[in-house]
Amino acid sequence: MNKLDRLKENTVVVADSGDINSIAKFKPQDCTTNPSLILQASKKAEYAHLVDGGISWAKENISAYKNVSVVDLACEKIATNFVSELVKLVPGRVSIEVNVTASYDTERTKETARRLIGILEDMGIKRERILIKIAATWEGICASRELEKEKINCNLTLLFSKAQAIACAQANVFLVSPFVGRILDWYKKNHNKEYPQDQDPGVLSVKDIYNYYKKFKHNTIVMGASFRSIGEIEELNGIDRLTIAPKLLEELANDEKDMPVKLSVENANKQDIEEIIMDEQKFRWLHNQDPMAVDKLGEGIRGFAKDLGTLQDIVNSKL
Repeated sequence: MNKLDRLKENTVVVADSGDINSIAKFKPQDCTTNPSLILQASKKAEYAHLVDGGISWAKENISAYKNVSVVDLACEKIATNFVSELVKLVPGRVSIEVNVTASYDTERTKETARRLIGILEDMGIKRERILIKIAATWEGICASRELEKEKINCNLTLLFSKAQAIACAQANVFLVSPFVGRILDWYKKNHNKEYPQDQDPGVLSVKDIYNYYKKFKHNTIVMGASFRSIGEIEELNGIDRLTIAPKLLEELANDEKDMPVKLSVENANKQDIEEIIMDEQKFRWLHNQDPMAVDKLGEGIRGFAKDLGTLQDIVNSKL
């Protein structure tokens, strides 16, 4: 057995890619997309029909939709076109992200999520196969609370602080995606030091969230994301889910060494952890006390917005 096989024994493996060929190769349970991944995939010639088809569809159907431009609608349709291909390749769920520029607008986030689900259902894809990705701002968390009541399951992304994680769990969010590698990037840059595998700040953050959720019996799934090495993945063996880029999936598949389980419900129950009841004031205060989380949340939103803007430029040029 290789490390990927061993990991799959204890953790649901999710592919972090919009590349259809990569998904077919590694056969993950689920897969995730985001504006950056959709942009990368849309530049490949073999997927041109998904892009052009999305633009044509948006031009023909824009009159049926309110409060959305033809460019934004085309970008949403392009993303759903990729999702429609990906759901054929995985038995589980595919994540699709709402327009990241709505990250601080609860109503617009809900409206966009409902529109994406509607487009996908019109394509014959049941909402049970989809996770709507939303940035874990307070506004995004509030939107997800309402969407979950409508059986629109959500994946709260760009999650860097425990305050974000606790607020998501209390909102009964289906799944959260704490970003391991981006946390490590920040600490290495700001503290000018290297970290041993078992002291990686991103790994420790996700372990803390996992233990909190299991200790207080939250149903929200923890899915570690954004990895820089298979060492980070090894340290989280046993967590609910991990979303992994094709390059690291390849490394895991080519490594036949042992891979011990590091996380478990039994161990989480032994942890001395204080339960926190989160409201907006406490959320904003606690999140603000973590400069890494503040920096990386803003940076992540800006980065996704930039890549979405590039896709919008491509759509504009074709329109």
